[in-house]
Amino acid sequence: MADQSSTRRPVQIDKDLLAILCCPETKLDVSLADDALIGKVNDAVSRGVLKNKAQKPVTEMLDGGLIRADKKILYPIREDIPVMLIEEGIPLDQVL
Repeated sequence: MADQSSTRRPVQIDKDLLAILCCPETKLDVSLADDALIGKVNDAVSRGVLKNKAQKPVTEMLDGGLIRADKKILYPIREDIPVMLIEEGIPLDQVL
């Protein structure tokens, strides 16, 4: 039997919703992160080395993410719901 936790399904975000979302901190546009980046982020989560802006460990794997236009912050998507809270943003300097 396949391990479901390692198999991600494609994230389904409505294009109209994506068009109006922005970073709650800077108001910069956000776009859907590619699978390679989500893989790097989830690898850091599995190793227990990733922290969000609130300096709390990120313990849940991401289904996807929205990356800020300046490529510095990733907002997690879990179960097709973007988590657009400043403190939940993940600084990408930890994984890039």
